[in-house]
Amino acid sequence: MTAQAVAKSKKLVIYLMAGHNTPELAKAAAEGGADILELGFPFSDPLADGPVIRQAAETALSDGMTTEACIDCLSDIRSSIDIPIIPMTYAALFEAYGWQRLVKAIRSAGAESIIIADVPVDIKPEIRRIQLIAPTSTDERIRIGAETTESWLYLVTVTGTTGVR
Repeated sequence: MTAQAVAKSKKLVIYLMAGHNTPELAKAAAEGGADILELGFPFSDPLADGPVIRQAAETALSDGMTTEACIDCLSDIRSSIDIPIIPMTYAALFEAYGWQRLVKAIRSAGAESIIIADVPVDIKPEIRRIQLIAPTSTDERIRIGAETTESWLYLVTVTGTTGVR
């Protein structure tokens, strides 16, 4: 692959926590060159997130960001930007809302895919999503993730909590 081909394949992915001002931030990110937006749906006990994302989630939740409010935020963002939007959250939100109901709501609001941080590649295979592969993943789990992922394979680069190093 040429250097030019590699450069064309690089993407700038911006992560924003869903909140009342997130549509404005998303628009600024897209105008600033973002290729993809990961939209965090806040969760009260994010096991893989470091202190910055935890604080953002706590702030969003205390500001009233329910799952419905996050779906509305996603819809508002979709109406103003034309880059892929990928919500990222945890299985507990799907359990509480209903797996298929939340998937349908997220897709209807304009998401290209979904990242569910704590659902292994071989669980809930009927939910089309971007799969996560960790440094501890076996060859078999990497194979399953690569075969079942939607869009790209999300490679987690460190074991442990994000953002603590």
